[in-house]
Amino acid sequence: MNSNPTDSELVTQLRAGQAAAFRMLVERYQGPVYRTALSLLRSPEEAEDVAQEVFVEVYQTIADFRGEAALSTWLYRLATSQALKHRRKARTKKRFAFLTSLFGVNQEVLHEPPDHRHPLALLEGRQQEQQLLDAIARLPDSQQIAFTLRHEQELSYEEIAAVLAISRPAVESLLFRARQRLRKYLHPHVA
Repeated sequence: MNSNPTDSELVTQLRAGQAAAFRMLVERYQGPVYRTALSLLRSPEEAEDVAQEVFVEVYQTIADFRGEAALSTWLYRLATSQALKHRRKARTKKRFAFLTSLFGVNQEVLHEPPDHRHPLALLEGRQQEQQLLDAIARLPDSQQIAFTLRHEQELSYEEIAAVLAISRPAVESLLFRARQRLRKYLHPHVA
């Protein structure tokens, strides 16, 4: 077996059920998959969970991979999809916990809403970074994914287009709108 196979050779080996190929896939792509999930979730633990889910999904569905896109593109697509799914579940849980903390058994208000600010946001040097992260989190999913893939993962416009299965002009439009919204969120009083 080739000690450093190309991605297409790796796919062939994965389809043949070679355990070494799966180890090679994880070694090669665990960093980018984890960083993609982390950039969308902002939680190392959740990003690790998502990365594991991505590789389990690859293992289970490699036979379905048609090779129409690059292996890396497919992995980024799986990572963003799993991260968004994870985030939706977390929001639902958080909303339920928040409501149950506000209302008792007879729907009476128990106390003031809890303060959900992250401790790092309270540190003086981290305040601006936290504001930026909060603003990015407010972007619509498609803009947030395009923005984080471009500015945190440093993917090209073509790579982002492949991950999102859209055209390059659509990527440019998403990034333009994301930057406009971020400016508005971060500087609301500037005309």
